[in-house]
Amino acid sequence: SRELFVLTYGALVAQLCKDYEKDEDVNTCLDRMGYAIGIRLIDDFLARSSVKRCRSYSETADMIAQVAFKMYLGVTPSVSCSSAAGNEFSLILDKNPLVDFVEELPAERASLCYCNLLCGVIRGALEMVHLAAEVTFLQDRLKGDAVTEIGITFLRKAEDRKHRRN
Repeated sequence: SRELFVLTYGALVAQLCKDYEKDEDVNTCLDRMGYAIGIRLIDDFLARSSVKRCRSYSETADMIAQVAFKMYLGVTPSVSCSSAAGNEFSLILDKNPLVDFVEELPAERASLCYCNLLCGVIRGALEMVHLAAEVTFLQDRLKGDAVTEIGITFLRKAEDRKHRRN
């Protein structure tokens, strides 16, 4: 359940912080773990959601926000496109359930990306449906930003996808 995941996630991050001195190592570990989850979670998502194939990056970003986040985390981020090419999107979370029990990051962990697991999950799931993407945190409420923002950059242009299918 979502509640169990949120509770145990904090313990996981705390343990990784004990295991690794550098925040970058914790961030990398969280991303790798998320990626492994994402490549397995996509099958569950496709089976439970009955979604149709997305025809554009915009549809894909909307599907991630409106269906996947709602299904697994109980929140629906807003989506904005941030590039003229139509391959860069932001998912903006007003509420991030992974930080429900976290007040702030310790000063010595300022470069920790606490929710980096989400980036890995999204990247892994997208890769399994043949969409290479770079996924990073652009803003984080735990670091004093007004919102939590996840950036998704699809690494091939939309025209490249059309040519590959033909």
